[in-house]
Amino acid sequence: MRALAWHGKHDVRVDTVDDPEILNPRDAIIKITSTAICGSDLHLYDGYIPTMQAGDILGHEFMGEVVETGPKSTLKKGQRVVVPFTISCGSCFHCGKHQYSACENSLPADNQDIAQTGYGQPMAGLFGYSHMTGGYSGGQAEYVRVPFSDAGPIVIPDGVEDEKVLFLSDILPTGWMAAENAQIEPGDTVAVWGCGPVGLFAVQSAFLMGAERVIAIDHFPRRLELAKRFGAETINFEESATYEALMEMTGGIGPDAVIDSVGLEAHGLFADNVIDQIKVSTFLGTDRIHAIRQAIIACRKGGRVSMPAVYGGFVDKFPLGAFMQKGLTLKTGQTHVQHYMPALLNAIMEGKIDTTFLISHTLPLEQAPEGYRMFHDNQNEVTKVVLKPEWQQAAE
Repeated sequence: MRALAWHGKHDVRVDTVDDPEILNPRDAIIKITSTAICGSDLHLYDGYIPTMQAGDILGHEFMGEVVETGPKSTLKKGQRVVVPFTISCGSCFHCGKHQYSACENSLPADNQDIAQTGYGQPMAGLFGYSHMTGGYSGGQAEYVRVPFSDAGPIVIPDGVEDEKVLFLSDILPTGWMAAENAQIEPGDTVAVWGCGPVGLFAVQSAFLMGAERVIAIDHFPRRLELAKRFGAETINFEESATYEALMEMTGGIGPDAVIDSVGLEAHGLFADNVIDQIKVSTFLGTDRIHAIRQAIIACRKGGRVSMPAVYGGFVDKFPLGAFMQKGLTLKTGQTHVQHYMPALLNAIMEGKIDTTFLISHTLPLEQAPEGYRMFHDNQNEVTKVVLKPEWQQAAE
């Protein structure tokens, strides 16, 4: 089959690789109909996430048709399914608490030492996201093997376009969980750093959860315009000082809740960010954390901090004193996708949530390297790239 493989920093290629096979009784093989490039994939593209190996198949946002099942899979051939990016067994201690991204059984034993060393405990396996998270082949391919297929994928009704439901795989539940972690109360003012896909879904989710005002912060004009469509007020941090603007907009109090949707590759010519960039480039640091620093400083006393953004390593200059003195609460973590998928699918079917607005480009799988380059280099115009493996098959 054809699949997009990582070969190094800024080097991804569509290769011919072996077709996936059923390895365990609960496996299923999915023929991919749509798969997307995630902002988190750009961390791999930029070489920030360790334990990648040449030839690793990328992609963790995908859906398709069931073509083969193991004897203990509950899926049936011909069903259309969306697959969560977190691989979870459904029956361990954490899965029993609906903490699916903390699954005890989906990370292979020979990969657990890597995560144990870096994070204290192994996390759940993830599709297409380094050997630290299991080394599983991802879904930017013609086919993919889905472990624990009885506990993960959600079946999509016939007649529903892929584009309406594809983002149930990751970014829609991630944006929803980000807003939920912000513990939004009616009348709240919520500030969202980053108007990429997760940030935009967090904006939409915050309003649905009862926020009175949402303030979206970014520097890409088109993304700020998309946030405005949902009713958000906006701050372009290249034109206004973010902290001062937030204080003016909130009467000097600060937002009730803040959401960091930026993560470890924060942009902007700020003193702390420049220092972080130097440390990263000289291997003296791992993450650029300007956004979460700014969010903590701007949040009102007693407020809530939600951090759906990806961070990978150790950081310094973290404003721990401000965090403690202001009495803030922080909630974060990889998304418990399986927990949110059923309700969010219903919301989509009822017309309460729109996802299609985000898609700016749709390409054949063979053009995936160009899709990565476009998404990386032009994040104003390129808000979401969806890849269609079948387009290439049709051309052949």
